[in-house]
Amino acid sequence: MTNLAPEFLDILRCPLSKAKLVQKGDCLVSTDPETRRQYLIVDGFPVMLIEESEELSETEWKSIVDEAEANAE
Repeated sequence: MTNLAPEFLDILRCPLSKAKLVQKGDCLVSTDPETRRQYLIVDGFPVMLIEESEELSETEWKSIVDEAEANAE
């Protein structure tokens, strides 16, 4: 698993919604509840192409975002 530097995560945004991203394993997840996009990290580089991303179910997205918020506290 590649852990991206917090400074790098602070500047990255979802290319579709422009929302902040959180890292979950080898993926970045948009915090936007409307789009719920997940972007893969391949060989240490985020693949930030909308057509390469995946839309998460509401349940899966909420679980990831809730966990990220809890860890941030």
